[in-house]
Amino acid sequence: MKLLKNIRKNTFILIFITIIVIYLVLKDDFKNIVDLLIKMDLKFLVICFILFFISIFLRAYISYKTVNDKKRYSLKESMKHNIIVQFFNGITPFSTGGQPMEVYMLTKHGISANKGTMIILQNFIFYQIALVIFGILAVGYNYYFHIFPRVTLLKKLVFLGFFINTLVAIGIFIISFSKKTTTMIMKIIVRILTKIRIVKDQEKLESNFNKRLDEFHKSAKELRKRKSLCILGVLCNLLSLACLYIIPLFIIYGMNDYTSINLFECLTASAYVLLIGAFVPIPGASGGIEYGFLTFFGNFLTSSANSAAMLIWRFITYYFAMIIGAIAFNLDERKMRKCE
Repeated sequence: MKLLKNIRKNTFILIFITIIVIYLVLKDDFKNIVDLLIKMDLKFLVICFILFFISIFLRAYISYKTVNDKKRYSLKESMKHNIIVQFFNGITPFSTGGQPMEVYMLTKHGISANKGTMIILQNFIFYQIALVIFGILAVGYNYYFHIFPRVTLLKKLVFLGFFINTLVAIGIFIISFSKKTTTMIMKIIVRILTKIRIVKDQEKLESNFNKRLDEFHKSAKELRKRKSLCILGVLCNLLSLACLYIIPLFIIYGMNDYTSINLFECLTASAYVLLIGAFVPIPGASGGIEYGFLTFFGNFLTSSANSAAMLIWRFITYYFAMIIGAIAFNLDERKMRKCE
């Protein structure tokens, strides 16, 4: 797979940026930050790891329910696949590597590539709806309580990210209910792009788009018949996101600080940070996502506490996820080779 060939290059880029970020974070307040890390209350650290695994389990559970084939695909396999996806999402820009890898892993269990693609698209729909719901709540909370008065530029980027995700969600509904409207809109866009010479091969682009549109439309059409699955999928993704979003709160509690930030402020700040990460074209959004965390959570915490919290949060939600994902992938590949 082409994806596997790019891992070494992306890993080098990731390590290089990580070293720079850690240096910049620690260089001005090394002693206080390290002191906070050493004194971290371990029980809160354990809670953070539990929340992380609950988040993955919820995504795995809805994947298992979407596949709906107990003989070929167990909940255990779904959990393993979602852990592996953490690695491929983390090692590729804009988290583009997870979905192709998931389709590949489903085919290893006798599920056709077409059905695998449909399953991934359905899970994407659940996730996108949940993301927009959280975005609405976060933007609304900040609008009424003005908890980020000093980060005007980043707030604009967050609003842009929220706007783009909302457009994607609206696009999903348009595709679900009107394939003809979607085709007409895209043909107009493609013609405009062709005229201004951004697109060179109009026929090829329209052909690829129609193929993807057919897949997406079939997925959405099937979901309309499975309303209970839709509700369950969105709820599982909302809970999964909530588990990730509240991890910083327990990290801060672990530093013996119970008053600087409340639950709703933490959920809002986390939602904003991850929306910022969507604009960074580097594996794991490295550099940008750390800056977003320090800026938004900096409204509530001291500089040293903020830096320490960011390092722990980033390790749990990204580097630890990458490590266990890489281990799970290697073990799974060895098992597959033995079976062959």
